[in-house]
Amino acid sequence: MLDYKKQKQFSSDRCRTATGRRLFMQTNEVEIKTIQTTSEEEFIMKPYIDWCFKELMRNPKTRTGFIAALLRLPPEQIGRTTILENELSKRTEEEKQGVLDVRVLLESGTQLDIEMQVLYIEYWDDRSLFYLSKMFSSQLQKGESYDKLQKCIQVGVLNFTYFKKDNFCHRRVRFYDEATGDLYSEKLELQILELPKIPKEYHHPDGIIAWMKFFRGGNKKEMEEMAKGNAYLESAYEDLMEMSQDEKKRLAYEARERALRDQLALQHQTEKIFQQIAEVQGELDKAKDTLAETKGQLSETQGQLSKTQGQLSKTQGQLSKTQGQLSKTQGQLSETRGQLSETRGQLSETQGQLSETQEQLSETQKQLAEAHAQNDVAHDQGRKDAIIDLYQKGLLNLEQAASSYGMSTEDFQKLIF
Repeated sequence: MLDYKKQKQFSSDRCRTATGRRLFMQTNEVEIKTIQTTSEEEFIMKPYIDWCFKELMRNPKTRTGFIAALLRLPPEQIGRTTILENELSKRTEEEKQGVLDVRVLLESGTQLDIEMQVLYIEYWDDRSLFYLSKMFSSQLQKGESYDKLQKCIQVGVLNFTYFKKDNFCHRRVRFYDEATGDLYSEKLELQILELPKIPKEYHHPDGIIAWMKFFRGGNKKEMEEMAKGNAYLESAYEDLMEMSQDEKKRLAYEARERALRDQLALQHQTEKIFQQIAEVQGELDKAKDTLAETKGQLSETQGQLSKTQGQLSKTQGQLSKTQGQLSKTQGQLSETRGQLSETRGQLSETQGQLSETQEQLSETQKQLAEAHAQNDVAHDQGRKDAIIDLYQKGLLNLEQAASSYGMSTEDFQKLIF
């Protein structure tokens, strides 16, 4: 019974995870659609496409303005910024999922790993902690002193909503002492920017929200308006216009955009299969619940039958004793016959109860057989539907699908068409 409960819990967790993943994917599908323009002259790249974001960060002025907004400092206090060759960025599989990062060294020694994340990744919070820790620990070579460690900041610009329980579009995460409330160390920090949560009413040209609105994108006129009044955003806008008019860069941008769409389509196909599996598992769980309930009823009925049989045995013992008394004395014959008649009446009533209980047992066994049959049909039908779906998607060839279905290829083709 314990294993069955664990299996049900796993099925329930998988369904919740699949539902959450489906909601995130629906959001992403909206976010990566390119806004249709009326002419080639109106085309402008979307900064939330990670390739475009990384290109923008190559400009020192743009980089300085954005980092100043993150650190809440005047840009002139940032000093020189240098893009590092980032070992952490060699994540081929993650790049396929929409992750490209820029690692920047400040003149003060502080390092930032800035990434634009286009598509949803599960356990992003744990993953960001892992890469922050890796960036921090990678500063030291063997034998070097800990006093050489500099501040590290992991910055995630998310083109989807990850934290669903609040409306904070920008959060800064640092390490505090629970007992005192004091900052434990300023050398580790996370910053998370969730672009879909940007407040609609925000018109200030400075600050991190202005940069988030710019990264969120829009048409050419909207982007120009966003950049006005902020020299660093204006620099980013000029770069964006130049990139949009550069044929080679536009081809690279469009290739990346297509790759993201392909990844999203693959996620949708995978989710569809997971959903079908979850539905079949749900039907199987229902059948198992019915079976468990029927088994419980059967056990209860068998207990009642055992009790009735005990009563019958006791009554039969009383009858035997009464018959012995009848043989022993002629004088008590009349009285004993009366007792015998009464006892036989009790026996008749008990046998009637036994007959009724046996009928209940027969009905319960019939229900159990029907439940088993329903379970087998549901399981077989779910399996066959999954085989047809995999064949129609090209994941199984004709011979594999027909063999798995249990019929010839000719019959299987007739079934499909």
